[in-house]
Amino acid sequence: MTLNAADTAWMLVSTALVLLMTPALAFFYGGLVRAKNALNTMMMSFAAIGFVGVAWAVVGYSLAFAPGNEWIGDLSRFALKGVGLTPGELGTTIPQYLFASYQGTFAIITAALISGAVVERMRFPAYLIFITLWSIVVYAPIAHWVWNPTGWLFKMGALDFAGGTVVHINAAVAALVAVLIVGPRRDYGKAALLPHNVPFTLLGAGLLYFGWFGFNAGSALGASAIAALAMTTTFLAPMGTLVVWTFLDVLRGKAPTAVGAATAIVVGLVAITPAAGLVGPMSAIAIGAIAAIPSYFCIQWRAKTSLDDSLDVLAAHGLGGTVGALLTGVFAQKALNGMADGVLFGNPGQLMIQVTAIGAAIVYSGVASAILLKVIGLVTPLTASEDEQSSGMDVTQHGEEAYIHGDGV
Repeated sequence: MTLNAADTAWMLVSTALVLLMTPALAFFYGGLVRAKNALNTMMMSFAAIGFVGVAWAVVGYSLAFAPGNEWIGDLSRFALKGVGLTPGELGTTIPQYLFASYQGTFAIITAALISGAVVERMRFPAYLIFITLWSIVVYAPIAHWVWNPTGWLFKMGALDFAGGTVVHINAAVAALVAVLIVGPRRDYGKAALLPHNVPFTLLGAGLLYFGWFGFNAGSALGASAIAALAMTTTFLAPMGTLVVWTFLDVLRGKAPTAVGAATAIVVGLVAITPAAGLVGPMSAIAIGAIAAIPSYFCIQWRAKTSLDDSLDVLAAHGLGGTVGALLTGVFAQKALNGMADGVLFGNPGQLMIQVTAIGAAIVYSGVASAILLKVIGLVTPLTASEDEQSSGMDVTQHGEEAYIHGDGV
C-alpha cells in the first residue's frame, strides 16, 4: 500500500483523541467516588497509560496484530521489531508506527475501564499487576480473534467496527470477575456512597464524547466516507440514549439527574461502538435508544443487590456493548459499509455470528481474568484492609489527598 497523507493526518488526530479518553475516564470515574478516594480512582486510569502502554509496545501489539495463527499472533513484532514508517499493517495507508500507536490507545482505555468496578477498595499494586498482565493475556488475544485477518472470529465474519466486543464486553466481564474476587467495599450497603464531584463526572463524559470520535471514526483507519459515517452515527446514538434515559426517569417518578445524563451518554457511545461504520444514522439513534433500557434497569437492580460494581461497569459497558454488538447484526447495511448486511437487510445469519463472538469474549475473558486475579492474590493482597478503606485510598495508596481540609484551604 502507498502512504496517504490525508489518512495519516486523520489517524494522527484520532490517536490523540483516543489517548485523551483515558484522562477523561479518570474525571468521569473520579467524580463518582467519595473525596477520600478521588486521586486513587483517577490514578487507576492514568497509570494504565504507562503500564499497559509499555506492555502493548513490547509484546501486546505483536500478539494482537502479528500474523500468527487463528488464536494468537506470533512474536515477529516483539518490541515493535519490523514495525516502521512505511504502510502495510493490515493493508492500511498509514505508517505502521501510527497504526501500532492507535491500537495501543485502545488497549490502554480498555484496561482502565475495569477499574470502575473495584474503586475504593482494590490495592493499587495488585491493580497495576492485573491490568498489565490482563492486557497481554486477555485483551491482545481477543483483539487478534476479531480484528486480525488471521483471527478465527474475523474469518467467521464477526462485525465489531471499533470494539463493542473487544473493548467493552471484554472489560465488563473482567470487571465483574474482579468484583466477585476482590469483594465489596467495607461500608457497601451500610452507608450512602455518594459522588463527591458531579461536575467532574460531567466533564469526563463530555471529554469522552469528544474523544470517542477518534475511537469510532478513527477505526475506519483513514479519512474516508466510512469515517464520516462513523462520525455521524457516533454523534447521534448517545442522543437517542439520553432522551430515553430521561423519559425512564420521569416515568418512574424520578427527577432526571446529571449523573444519569452522563451515564446515558456513555451507554450510547458504548452501544454504537461496534456498529459505528456499519449502520445508518437512524439505525444509530435506534441502537442508542434501545441500549438505554437494559442498562438503566440493570443499574436499578444492581443497587439492591450485594454486587458492589462501584460505578456500574457491567451495566454501562457490558450490557451497552452486548446490545450494540447484537444490534450490529440487525442494522448493518452493506450498501453503506461494503462489508455485510444484518437481519433487517436480508442476512439473518449475521446475528448468530455476533452471538458467537460475544459468547467467546465472555467465556475467555471471564476464565482468564479469574485465573489472573487468583494468581496475583497469592503474591500480594488484592483488597485494602478495612482500616485502609476507612482512611481512604488516596492516603493509604499514594500518601496524598485530593483536597486539603482545615485552616489555610
